[in-house]
Amino acid sequence: MKILADENIPAPSVHFLRERGHDVRFVAEDSPGESDAANLRAAHEEGRVILTFDRDFGELVFRHRMPAPAGVIYLRFDPDYSIHAGEVVDALLRDAGVTCAGFFTVVDRDFTARQRPLPESPRV
Repeated sequence: MKILADENIPAPSVHFLRERGHDVRFVAEDSPGESDAANLRAAHEEGRVILTFDRDFGELVFRHRMPAPAGVIYLRFDPDYSIHAGEVVDALLRDAGVTCAGFFTVVDRDFTARQRPLPESPRV
């Protein structure tokens, strides 16, 4: 799965995910300071799932009807240590019963995941 990690994801978590074979593009490395809307467009164009601690991506996709990315993983917890977010996401992605593509996925610290289908993206 191709991931676009938002700037608010700790760098050690990004490195952890890469070490486990995930294709992760990190906003803090490639386009620091870019707006959420610009990152959403990039994820849409590149077919990436956005990984973030920022609930604004839900607002952009559901309320403002911006083109949806491949998926969104919204982490709704404060990580306890630098790779905590990476461990949670890796465990989520390795769970055969969970697919994040096509969904807005909210993940709590106890690995509880709630999902809502993303709207169809308007043709661009």
